[in-house]
Amino acid sequence: MKKFGFKDLIVWQKSYKLALDIYNKTKSFPSYEKYSLSQQIRRSAVSIPSNIAEGYGRYHKSEYKQFLSIAYGSLCELETQYLLSIDLNYFNTDIRTEDLMKETGKMLYRMINPIS
Repeated sequence: MKKFGFKDLIVWQKSYKLALDIYNKTKSFPSYEKYSLSQQIRRSAVSIPSNIAEGYGRYHKSEYKQFLSIAYGSLCELETQYLLSIDLNYFNTDIRTEDLMKETGKMLYRMINPIS
């Protein structure tokens, strides 16, 4: 019998797709951004599924919630950097990327703040 793992979580799957999307977008950044905004936006994007996975692997629910909170914070950071990248004309608005950010944010928020 296969055990349920973090890769089965829809929120992890969406955030993973988001990270891949951001990595592909930042390939076209100017070379002078290689060690600044490009690197920072990638770190933020990778942090989201990474913290979801790490939290899932913890033994206590409170630890899991803490890592989900960190993932949510990284998502907010990513959204800011995404907007900066658009305003700096490094790439254009992308509805798919924005939908992934929105969906991931909603899922994380509901996981952190469940309906009682």
